[in-house]
Amino acid sequence: MVGGPGLVAVMASGLMGTISGSAVANTASTGVITIPLMKRAGFPAKFAAGVEASASTGGQLMPPIMGAGAFVMATYTQISYNTIVLVSILPAILYFATVGFFVRIEAKRSHVDALDSEQVSAIEVFKKGGIVFLLPIGVLIGLLIYGFTPTYAAGLSIIAVIVASWFSPNKMGPKAIIEAMALGARNMVMTAILLCAVGLIVNVIATAGVGNTFSLMITEWAGHSLVIALALIALASLVLGMGLPVTAAYIVLGTLSAPALHALIADGLLVDKLVSGQIPEAARAIFMLAAPDKLAEIGNPMTAEAARMIVDAVPVDMGSMVREAVLSPHAMTYALLAAHLIVFWLSQDSNVTPPVALAAFTGAAIAGTKPMETGLQSWKVAKGLYIVPLLFAYTPFIGGSWAEVLQVFIFALFGLYAFTAALQGFMEAKLNWPVRLLTFGCALALLWPLAWWLHLAGLVVLSGIFILSFRTSRREAMAEFSATNG
Repeated sequence: MVGGPGLVAVMASGLMGTISGSAVANTASTGVITIPLMKRAGFPAKFAAGVEASASTGGQLMPPIMGAGAFVMATYTQISYNTIVLVSILPAILYFATVGFFVRIEAKRSHVDALDSEQVSAIEVFKKGGIVFLLPIGVLIGLLIYGFTPTYAAGLSIIAVIVASWFSPNKMGPKAIIEAMALGARNMVMTAILLCAVGLIVNVIATAGVGNTFSLMITEWAGHSLVIALALIALASLVLGMGLPVTAAYIVLGTLSAPALHALIADGLLVDKLVSGQIPEAARAIFMLAAPDKLAEIGNPMTAEAARMIVDAVPVDMGSMVREAVLSPHAMTYALLAAHLIVFWLSQDSNVTPPVALAAFTGAAIAGTKPMETGLQSWKVAKGLYIVPLLFAYTPFIGGSWAEVLQVFIFALFGLYAFTAALQGFMEAKLNWPVRLLTFGCALALLWPLAWWLHLAGLVVLSGIFILSFRTSRREAMAEFSATNG
């Protein structure tokens, strides 16, 4: 395939992420194979390292483990672990698809050739050990989907690992089992110490009221703007990530900023309710206390601007009362989950964002490239870390009906491809600046929460650009072939 070695790196890191909670460990373990493979195929060395680092960072977004983030999030929000894992599947696919788009476009631009190596069929790979490795993961995911607790599912999955090893060359005997259990206990000690230390910080923040103060500061600085709030949280996550592991950074940042983000997302839902005029009678009495001069307008359809003015007029200390009166428990729960997922996703950026980009620096050491240049490359490839959270905030991607979620997913998939092509200035062939800007416009039309017909228009225009780019690529290939062969 075009860019096959790079796509292997993306898929390998995603699969490794189902069991690994460390982007650095993921980069080190899979990168020693995939980075030399990509370099040998013709990818630039720093791009190969950047792809591995960004894909390994995405491993912490990949269900069912999510680098321990799902367990922490379930404990903190009191939302079921299964719900968190279920809603995280499609966003994780979008992230890895974005990295894959970068790989394909770079492969076309750099004229990456197929590797001259022995071709092995997928069936032969599975016979040699693929089934053995996939069986424990299948048991884990199957039990979680069936409704068993994470502890019970993990326990049976450990047994599945032992049984599966008996069908491989590396059979686990009593000694190997005891050593594996001891290794698991030693690895758990560091996580336990980390969570205990962070727990102290979280309790101090909660007791001293720093969390509420920080949330109010974000709300005040953002001026009720969700975009500005997201930018502030992204900056805070980058600073925290320089000194804390990702899970710890999420816990601290979630404690400080998630309440403010939850309120802003819920306010957006509240605006939609006011626009439609679907306000319960009990909520009108609360609005009478919060915004008495607007009482006559409430309950009737209105413009988005008028609804936003009413929401902004509600005092901060009465905001939660109004939201709970107007919005359903389902909407409030998924607004909270969306806020925490945004914080969790943004907490990953320190792995690939200079000046401290540990996953990128690990990839640079393997590829033999300059750390900062590799960090910038990985930051560019990992753009999904910043785009997908916008879908959490502005679309029904989290908590919507299956039809709404799939609609957002499909259009976002094409929108991310358009964004990647516009950023790289290349699709199947080089894009000139007018076409590049048009492609970026298609990305906005597909990603931004607009009318469905604008999404379709963006998709049609993007399809036309792709066809023209493909034809240009074919003409260039034929011209090169003719020049080579006289």
